[in-house]
Amino acid sequence: MADIYISRKMDKGTINISEDVVASLVRSAVAETEGVAELANAVGYEDAESGTKKNIRGVKVRFKEEAIVADAAITVKYGVKILDVARKVQENALAAIQTSTGFEEASVNVHVAGVAF
Repeated sequence: MADIYISRKMDKGTINISEDVVASLVRSAVAETEGVAELANAVGYEDAESGTKKNIRGVKVRFKEEAIVADAAITVKYGVKILDVARKVQENALAAIQTSTGFEEASVNVHVAGVAF
């Protein structure tokens, strides 16, 4: 990823947090979620905001105004409830972002790209 930062002005200066830092937080949260086999490549999913086709390799983070938007593509283990795992990934990643960065305005989109047998 490029050196893109989300900034927050504070009393004593500005704090900048890189997309790479947020992506790392999301990767860790995904890896710790039970039922996830691995991060995956989601090829050709449709972006709800723009209506265009996008590709994700594992985790993608972008900053929109004062908000953090993360996309995580995962492969789930065979035999688990996919919706439950995806929801837990979403909760864990969101908690990691909010707790570590202090930014409450965040969202996490989960793309289930496959099942690992």
